[in-house]
Amino acid sequence: MATVAVVEKYIDISPEIRFGKPCISGTRIAVVDIANWHNKLGMPLEQIAGDYDLPLPAVYAAMAYYFEHRAEIDARQENSQASADNILAEQPPSKLQAILKARQEKGN
Repeated sequence: MATVAVVEKYIDISPEIRFGKPCISGTRIAVVDIANWHNKLGMPLEQIAGDYDLPLPAVYAAMAYYFEHRAEIDARQENSQASADNILAEQPPSKLQAILKARQEKGN
């Protein structure tokens, strides 16, 4: 029970902030941000706390929350990425992309 209270002290979920993603209380830094910085970029939790002026217990609480809700958070992240990829795929090419494509076709 004490662990739940600590996590609840540092993690907030509000539909108005980051589309309801769990965030460090009083910030817009999402739990998934902390997890990505640590797990994918290899940043030590102490560095994350220092770089973003966060209390170290809040960073550890974010990781505890992430591991407790990992499947849900990872699925949401994958869905967000898939949606972004779909939106980008539907966009017409930028001017730069069009120029590069024309150059490539001209070279062939």
